[in-house]
Amino acid sequence: MPDEPDLERMLDSVAPRLRALRQRRGLTLAELSKETGISVSTLSRLESGLRRPTLDLLIRLATAYRASLDDLVGAPQIADPRVHPKPFYRGGRAIIPLTRNNPDVHAYKMVLPGHPPDQPVEQRAHEGYDWIYVLSGRVRLALGDDEIVLEPGEAAEFDTRVPHGHVSASNEPAEIINLLSSQGERVHARRAPEGS
Repeated sequence: MPDEPDLERMLDSVAPRLRALRQRRGLTLAELSKETGISVSTLSRLESGLRRPTLDLLIRLATAYRASLDDLVGAPQIADPRVHPKPFYRGGRAIIPLTRNNPDVHAYKMVLPGHPPDQPVEQRAHEGYDWIYVLSGRVRLALGDDEIVLEPGEAAEFDTRVPHGHVSASNEPAEIINLLSSQGERVHARRAPEGS
């Protein structure tokens, strides 16, 4: 248990950490307020150090930033460094988070269900950057008017402002590692991906 001076230093460090996390994520106070349900004025006071955070506020912010409470308050790192992923499903895909505290890049293992080869790949565009690495199966990657098939061991990187989407290249599932910049991750997390 930290002594009083250490506890004060830890609490004093919360404000700049919260501000830095929000700025790295490219969020405005209004956007963060909408995501967390915390008023803009409270967020502003938390970031300027004029208000001490409560556990309720820290939990909501940690959820929005996909960070641990220890990271928000700068607690000494004593936790197990292993990631214990909790898979979830969106658009028929199994998605397994591989990172937990990196505010800049998020990694996921995805299992893409089989996709009929004659069906088009749905595409969309948004801010961000994506990287894909094929573990097994074959993956159709559509980028604007172009389409390529990635084999196991192949990788692709692309600016997500270009309309894009990826699906299994056959009726069999495919497994990929997908790295998303923080901007891209916010878009993927808010909507069920159909194409990427």
